[in-house]
Amino acid sequence: MKKLLTLVSVIVVLAMLLAACAKPTAAPATEVPTEVATEAPTAEPTPAGLTCAEPVKVGLITDLTGALAIYGVMMPRSFMLGMEFATGAAGSAGEKFDVTVTQENTFKLDNCEITVYVRDDGGKPENTTTIANELIEVQKVNFLVGTASSANTTVLQGIAAQSKIPLIVAPAAANDITGKDFNEYTFRTSRNNYQDAMNECAYLTKTYKNLVQIAPDYAFGHGSAEAFRDACTLDGGTFVADDVFAPATTTDFTPYVDTLLQSNAEAYIVTWAGSGFPALAKAATDAGLNDKMALAATFIDNVLMPLWYQDAIGTTNGILYHWSAPKNAANDFLVAQEVARYGVHPDLFDADGMNAAIMVVETLKKTNGDVSSDALVAAMEGLSFEGPKGTIFIRPEDHVAIQDMYILKLENLTDTTQAYYSYVETTRPEPPCLLPETLKDRCGSLPYGTLSGK
Repeated sequence: MKKLLTLVSVIVVLAMLLAACAKPTAAPATEVPTEVATEAPTAEPTPAGLTCAEPVKVGLITDLTGALAIYGVMMPRSFMLGMEFATGAAGSAGEKFDVTVTQENTFKLDNCEITVYVRDDGGKPENTTTIANELIEVQKVNFLVGTASSANTTVLQGIAAQSKIPLIVAPAAANDITGKDFNEYTFRTSRNNYQDAMNECAYLTKTYKNLVQIAPDYAFGHGSAEAFRDACTLDGGTFVADDVFAPATTTDFTPYVDTLLQSNAEAYIVTWAGSGFPALAKAATDAGLNDKMALAATFIDNVLMPLWYQDAIGTTNGILYHWSAPKNAANDFLVAQEVARYGVHPDLFDADGMNAAIMVVETLKKTNGDVSSDALVAAMEGLSFEGPKGTIFIRPEDHVAIQDMYILKLENLTDTTQAYYSYVETTRPEPPCLLPETLKDRCGSLPYGTLSGK
């Protein structure tokens, strides 16, 4: 029987292939910081002090009650902590933001007020549309941030472009957002699917050549499948069957697992998001899938890790963020304050939310309070700032967020602080430019990708 994929022995290969963009860090801490960054640092004022002609308004749209609520709930808490970190003080809602009590929170930086409006789209695109229009037409927001679903984010970015309102995408990951659906008003602090694939494929294909994959049947899943096909093929892998797509609402994965079994692949790649993980894991176990082929999947959120990886202790894999990996003041603050105020450790997408808030504040500093569309877009292109994942660089060509990602070894799934991993390596994937052919000139000297595996 084949054991679950153990990738420790090929991490060196990943380091060789990504050495040009790797950023080494110190060994991780597996304890919660208790003596550092327990208060927001005092924000450094701009030379004359930041002044805004009118209060700046930010609309944060997330999924608090729908299929991706497990991820969506990370956004309000981390965004508000990011605003506090960037401005130097808590907002009007107090130290702990509770969306059931208020949907607004006002921060102040020098002579500039910044009000954040939080809205729940329930994971439904029609709600995203209604909410976005309300925020733009009634609240007159200057920035939009969101949302959990890549499909809903596609809707949101069209509305933002039409209204010339900059959108900061967090945490949606579909390539198309800053690929074929790109517009000049869409930026991201989230990674894209290709950055995940680059983390995974370089070492996966050194052990397994014949691959198959399963993903959810919407923009995020299709984008991930395309990225893995491209990256793994370029690294010498072969996909021996068509990609398997299942509806995001699937509860019985038996027929989809049967299709994976029939492929006779050596390893199967899983991309999934949301509550379907336990059902997929059960179907794979019941069918003996993991006895016949290796599992290749990036590590996921803290809550679902014990359900999906319970038989995978000792495996090494990629992850976009875990609270124990980065070593910097912003991450120390995020960890300490989420534990103190919310009773949880930062999870998979908390860094995205905090980075989005820091990006808003750093953009306003750069424009000196000018919130005209042209000024904001110009300031956000090429913006570089420090957040919980270290330096974030907004690539001006396609607005992709170049950021650190991590290779970790799974040590346990029982630690009460969810310190599940030991640190292996930090990588900094720089994916190809995926803009459509009509916008290819924007890519400039960046490698141009077609997601064709060539």
